[in-house]
Amino acid sequence: MKLVEPPSCSSPSTIVFIGRNRRGQWVAQEQNGLYGGLFVSRAQAIKYVLFENGQHPETIVELPREIELDMGKSSSTIVAQRAA
Repeated sequence: MKLVEPPSCSSPSTIVFIGRNRRGQWVAQEQNGLYGGLFVSRAQAIKYVLFENGQHPETIVELPREIELDMGKSSSTIVAQRAA
């Protein structure tokens, strides 16, 4: 029997962005929108990301600008927006 990991853990090379939103909450969001959340502290956001990405701190990018949680995007929408 083959074990399959959940999609959020499948690739350690995906980037996860963390930063604050306009309300001061900490946001964590995987670049393709596979997982993310709102957090009270930076430490909680990082702890969540490390749990989701299989303990790969090198994939976390902290943004100096505001970031808003958007779980409604599909990966193809995000790629198209980056290309524009």
